Amino acid sequence: MAVNLKGRSFLTLMDFTPEEIRYMLDLAHDLKAKKRSGVYNYTLKGKNIVLLFEKSSTRTRCAFEVAALEEGAHVTFLDSGSSQMGKKESLEDTAKVLGRFYDGIEYRGYKQQVVEDLAKYAGVPVWNGLTDIDHPTQILADLLTIEEHIKKPLNKVKVVFAGDIRNNMSYAWMYGCAKMGMHFVAYGPKELMDQVDKDVVKKANEVAAFTGGKIELSDNVDAVKDADVIYTDVWASMGEEAQIPEKVKMLTPYKVTMELLKATGNDDVIFMHCLPAFHDFETKMAREQKELGFDIREVTDDVFRSRHSVVFDEAENRMHTIKAVIVSTI
Repeated sequence: MAVNLKGRSFLTLMDFTPEEIRYMLDLAHDLKAKKRSGVYNYTLKGKNIVLLFEKSSTRTRCAFEVAALEEGAHVTFLDSGSSQMGKKESLEDTAKVLGRFYDGIEYRGYKQQVVEDLAKYAGVPVWNGLTDIDHPTQILADLLTIEEHIKKPLNKVKVVFAGDIRNNMSYAWMYGCAKMGMHFVAYGPKELMDQVDKDVVKKANEVAAFTGGKIELSDNVDAVKDADVIYTDVWASMGEEAQIPEKVKMLTPYKVTMELLKATGNDDVIFMHCLPAFHDFETKMAREQKELGFDIREVTDDVFRSRHSVVFDEAENRMHTIKAVIVSTI
């Protein structure tokens, strides 16, 4: 089946068929192999892209910049302090202006509606670098990483997300697993079950019914049995310090430990994390919270540094999959 994604925005994996996602993954594998061999096609020569960041990031910004530059494109970076979007200029007007200057627009911020509206008005492809309910470029990188480390088809892979199951990574994984026919388990506290976005779960289940995927929510450790992937994300971000005592108490039983990995019964289980991670006390926030009596680590250091951990392969793959998204849509 021929796949043509030219002119398409990349807002959520739910907008793409499994075949289209497969196409982007295959392209990412190819582009990664070429980079390792020192081969660049410069398919984006003469193109310009702009990165709009309302929310800071290391991997997303670097991945987009390096991916675009390696294919010959020029990159402009705008953060919330250097853009008038939403302040002196409406989102619609900003999108229309940037669409006249640039061949593609990346947005990383908060509301999903913002990236949807940018795509509605810009007239050029818009790429979602992260919103409150989705993180599709991360999932694409994660799928690539899984294919590199787990020697079975994606539709035979079981992914368990442990911890705060209400966050955007948990939701993004529901979408990704549903689309690719995978088994997904959101493993977290019972009191969070009713707080999970019901619309996200409903949409994921509707897709999974056609692809053979499976979406589960559980607070029982037995749910991790036979997992191929244990995944987690930070419990607290900067600016959320007031929530830390409650979150630590609620989520500590779902911390990723060696005992949790052993509970899978799979000696080859891999550990994944979108990063940054609190796995030791070498960060200012982790040290400050430890002094206050709170261990905010969502994963233990021995797991993070173990043979099971593929987090840095995963981080690198953000660049290769983002390159595939840009190349395939511009």
